[in-house]
Amino acid sequence: MPPKADPTEIKYVIIRSTGGEVPGGSVLAPKLGPLGVPPKKAGDDIAKATQAYKGLKVTVRLAIQNRQATVEVLPSASTLVIQALKEPPRDRKKEKNIKHSGNLSLDQIYDIARKLAFKSYAKTFAGNVKEILGTAFSVGCTVDGQSPQDVIAKINSGELEVPSA
Repeated sequence: MPPKADPTEIKYVIIRSTGGEVPGGSVLAPKLGPLGVPPKKAGDDIAKATQAYKGLKVTVRLAIQNRQATVEVLPSASTLVIQALKEPPRDRKKEKNIKHSGNLSLDQIYDIARKLAFKSYAKTFAGNVKEILGTAFSVGCTVDGQSPQDVIAKINSGELEVPSA
């Protein structure tokens, strides 16, 4: 018999799923089964917690203590940029390779950079902002009507002043 699990111990399971949808049992069962957590209940909790990110891929961290799972959503930069574009939720089974051609304001970029400051390796807030601008470029949107690369160049040259966090 394996030793009895410590009821105060917290284990973390990280899963990437589509917001607002229940992840498949084949994804959850191998990770949650050995911990004694019912995958169906955890899947419903994940779907409820990710409702704000409907149709977007989002990372979810399950904290499991005493066979109870609590859900924490860890959105990525691209998820937050696409959400800030306020596009209608898409059916990922029918629509593939979408171009996100919206326009974001610099204030929205600053807000996203503040939200993700905890996972950034940049020394300054300007570095955080440049990371988010790079993500905006890869997503395909513009910032204040111009390319995110142009905004990065302005920050580097000192033309654009980035506020402190």
